[in-house]
Amino acid sequence: MTIYARYLMLFLGGCSAALAVPARAVTQSASVNAQVVKPLTLTAIQDLNLGTITLGSGSWSGATIGISQAGVFSCSLKVTCTGVPQPAQFNVTGTNKMVVLISAPSVTLVNQNNSAQTLNLTIDSPGQVTLPNAGQQGINFNIGGSVTISSTTVGGTYRGTINVTANYQ
Repeated sequence: MTIYARYLMLFLGGCSAALAVPARAVTQSASVNAQVVKPLTLTAIQDLNLGTITLGSGSWSGATIGISQAGVFSCSLKVTCTGVPQPAQFNVTGTNKMVVLISAPSVTLVNQNNSAQTLNLTIDSPGQVTLPNAGQQGINFNIGGSVTISSTTVGGTYRGTINVTANYQ
C-alpha cells in the first residue's frame, strides 16, 4: 500500500468518525411528596374504675366483671357490684384528619394488701381513632377492661396502670 493510500484511509476513517451520530441524552421526571405532621400528644382524662365487687357465697369460678369502652358495665350473677364504674378516658391531639392507632396491653392488677395476689385486666380499646377537622382539640376516646374472679379471690384493693400508646397509621 502506498503512502497516499494510507493517508486516504486515515482521512476517510476520521471523516466517518466525525459523521457518526452522537448518543442523545434522555430525561425523565418523578414527583416528590413529603407529608409533615404534628407530634401526637396523649393525655389521661379519667381512670378506669370497676367499682366494688362483693363475692357471692359458695364455691364458683369464672365470674367476669367489666366495662366496655362504650361505658357498658357487666357484672356476673355470682357477685354483687356497687359503686360508679367508668371506663378510662384519654385525649389525643395531632394533625387533623389523620388516623391514629391506639394500643394498650393487658394490665396486671396487684392487691395492695398482698402483692402476691393479682388479677389480669383484659383491655377493651378502640384500636384506632381519626383526628377531627381544624378547630377541635383532638379527640377523646375510652378504654374499658374486664377481670375474671372466683370465690377464692383474695379481698382487697387491686391496682394497676394502663399503658396506652398512640401512633400515626
